[in-house]
Amino acid sequence: MEFLQQNWYWAALAAASGSWLLVDLARGRGGNGQLSPVEATMLINREDAVVIDVRDQGEYAQGHIPNARHIPAGDLERRSGELDKWKHHPLILCCATGTRSTSAATQLRKAGFEKIYNLRGGMMEWQKAGQPVSRKRK
Repeated sequence: MEFLQQNWYWAALAAASGSWLLVDLARGRGGNGQLSPVEATMLINREDAVVIDVRDQGEYAQGHIPNARHIPAGDLERRSGELDKWKHHPLILCCATGTRSTSAATQLRKAGFEKIYNLRGGMMEWQKAGQPVSRKRK
């Protein structure tokens, strides 16, 4: 007890650090389903995850994850029936930076999809990690 009284600032720092770690851990595992490019690749290879690219047509044509299905975010509600056959499969949503795919993931969770993941950082992080990119030929 005397140690804590004399070194209260270290104890406070340890408590704050531990709290931040718990919050970060809860945020990472608590349903938001953020995946790094490496984690996404492992999920694709091990569990046959399906990648859904929610960017617009021009962005998709410039380069996308190989075998990704293209459903623009604006069309997701109308075209979600196309995804019904994968309702119980892991789905990885991807956009340019991870922002549009986060809201698309929320939309699909509300529609009853169970295993929804978001590619953290989107295609920017995917390419930075040196992962393969397919280009649509015109």
